[in-house]
Amino acid sequence: MAWQKLCPLEEIPALGARVVEHADGDIAVFRAAGDSVFAVADACPHKGGPLSQGIVHGHKVTCPLHGWNIELASGHACAPDEGCVRNYPVRIEAGTVWLEL
Repeated sequence: MAWQKLCPLEEIPALGARVVEHADGDIAVFRAAGDSVFAVADACPHKGGPLSQGIVHGHKVTCPLHGWNIELASGHACAPDEGCVRNYPVRIEAGTVWLEL
């Protein structure tokens, strides 16, 4: 795996996401509460809904299709729902977001 420079933190909307195209499927990079940044596969484990279009609250995102809540740090669905999406390491250095692929 290698770290790739993504963008300045300000280019990801607060409580929003930016989509990164990847050979294994799109990756949603979220700017959550407190400018925390998380990256997960952009497909809900329920029916594949685009998590990048969901509502971010705290360190979770709600899928826009059926309302499942996904923990951004782990990719796990919140109970009572079950399932998981892949998460990717992400870091911020000098205001720039880096994604490990």
